[in-house]
Amino acid sequence: MKPLIGTELKRFLRDYRRENQPDFDIVGLLQSIEYPANVGSIFRVADGANLSELVLTGITPTPPHPTIDKVGRFKSLRIPWRYEKEPVTAVHQLKEAGYTVVAVELSDTAVPYHTFTYPQKTCLVVGHEDHGVTKATLNVCDAAVFLPMYGKGLSLNVHVAFSIVLYHILHQ
Repeated sequence: MKPLIGTELKRFLRDYRRENQPDFDIVGLLQSIEYPANVGSIFRVADGANLSELVLTGITPTPPHPTIDKVGRFKSLRIPWRYEKEPVTAVHQLKEAGYTVVAVELSDTAVPYHTFTYPQKTCLVVGHEDHGVTKATLNVCDAAVFLPMYGKGLSLNVHVAFSIVLYHILHQ
């Protein structure tokens, strides 16, 4: 066994993509993600999963931004994104476009992320690092999922939680 680098790595990933392309249209909605490093990380994972779009709302910082660009390796230049001040407005727009809107949030109706059946057109909503997805936004979402926590911590970092659910959707 040896690690792949350079041309071998590019060929390996290209061939895998050709044979295993997921059939999902996924959008990410960032509701007031405050820290640029988290936004950059989400841009990077959005590129890795080939998201259709990221919608940045509320106080979420937008590109160009030095931390978003550095952490995200300039994926904001590849992944389509837009800014919408009000997350509820963005949710309504996405629903009109046929997306099922799923909050990644601990709520009274949330189910474990791995038990939910995600439709082909899904929007994942993640919220502020400390406050999560607001009640107003939760009220217009179609569903909520959560990541079970087995240790003493109550949650994971927002970009980590987003990544876990996103890749689960691609491979359900």
